[in-house]
Amino acid sequence: MPLPKQRHSKARGRKRRTHWKLKKTNLITCPQCKHPRLPHHACSVCGYYNGKQVVTIKTKEKKKDKRQ
Repeated sequence: MPLPKQRHSKARGRKRRTHWKLKKTNLITCPQCKHPRLPHHACSVCGYYNGKQVVTIKTKEKKKDKRQ
């Protein structure tokens, strides 16, 4: 494995690392339920994509109190 002959300066390494950024996620609002979702993905809240329901979303049922 080759080793560097001379040490790189801090500025040179930092210049190389300037493009190591995270990009903000591009969210759009769902036309059915108005929740934010990723573009070109089915909505995780209502299950609609392109005006059609493509995924059925299961809702959790509330647990009944056993104390009563």
